[in-house]
Amino acid sequence: MKLPIESLGFGSVEPGRSLSSDDENGHVVDSAIGQVPHESATGTPQPVNGTYNGVWLSRYEYYSSGRDATFTAVHYVVVLQHGDALTVRSLPESAISALEVDLTIDGNVATGTWTERTATDGYYRGAKYHGAIQLLIELTGTRMAGKWIGFGKSFDINSGPWELILQDRSTSKATLDAYSRPPTVD
Repeated sequence: MKLPIESLGFGSVEPGRSLSSDDENGHVVDSAIGQVPHESATGTPQPVNGTYNGVWLSRYEYYSSGRDATFTAVHYVVVLQHGDALTVRSLPESAISALEVDLTIDGNVATGTWTERTATDGYYRGAKYHGAIQLLIELTGTRMAGKWIGFGKSFDINSGPWELILQDRSTSKATLDAYSRPPTVD
């Protein structure tokens, strides 16, 4: 069955629009990150080498109630595939926080959980946040985009866009070492 992407909750977002909030029900972050091109989703994405293994750029947006602002977090992550399961781990030195995502692939949908441990000397002082994530996999197998949901510092429920973009299909030590640095993002 072919459905327009809007019916799956991925509506078009005007550039520059980043946040709409509801003080009683948490915060929803909308941005261009979560936009998936309006393409016909026929079949299962087939990565070039048969797996999603490699180094990916992880990028998501979140609202900070304490700073009343929206922020973008970026990490280089290594993705390893085991059957229909993907393990995603941030590379050391790619960000001041540590990110773990566990996904299960079903066709062109990846669903799972995420955990982030913030820097002990950062704004969130070593707090651990976690939640759920669902991503649509582009037919090229080189980009996944969707939404995350999780609790905020004030124990409200927040959500926002998340995407993974393939950087390199290699998982060699030399490649992982080369990406163990903060990403430069436009």
